[in-house]
Order: sequence, then structure tokens, then C-alpha cells
Amino acid sequence: MFRLSLVTVVTGISIVFYASPVFAEQKWTGVDEAVVEKIAKEHGREAREPFINTDNGDLLLFVFLLAGTVAGFAAGYYWRILTEQKRKEGQG
Repeated sequence: MFRLSLVTVVTGISIVFYASPVFAEQKWTGVDEAVVEKIAKEHGREAREPFINTDNGDLLLFVFLLAGTVAGFAAGYYWRILTEQKRKEGQG
């Protein structure tokens, strides 16, 4: 009985969350559209295309992957230094 009620609740919540964008009257505006563009127009600046457009394909995902890889290698390389320094401070 508990499993049936749990599945019913989870299914109901999932339907509500997945169906809400379909029934929304308008798209929610982000900070860029609601705030930044509004203030830019007030000061006489118009929006322009970015130098590197990350909206095409998976370029933004690749950039985050590359940054995570570099940060992972840096953290792994300096891991010994980071942990030994904490041990020396704790023993002193």
C-alpha cells in the first residue's frame, strides 16, 4: 500500500512539473532580458551578437568540460601540497 501511494505521489508531482511549461502563457524572462537589456536600453546601448556564440551546438558544454578537466588536473597535481600543509599546521 505504501509503495502504491508513493508511486502515485511521485507520478502526480512529475506530471505537474512537466506539464506546467506547456500550459504557461508566456516564456519566463531571464535576468539578461528582464534587467540587463532594460538598463542598457535606458542608457542608449542596444544588444549585439556575442563574439563567440555558445548557443550553437555543444560548445558551452565543451568549454565547461575543458575547464573541469584543467581544474581536476591542477587539484590532483597540488593535492599533496594541499594536504601536507594542513597536516603540518595541525601537528604544530
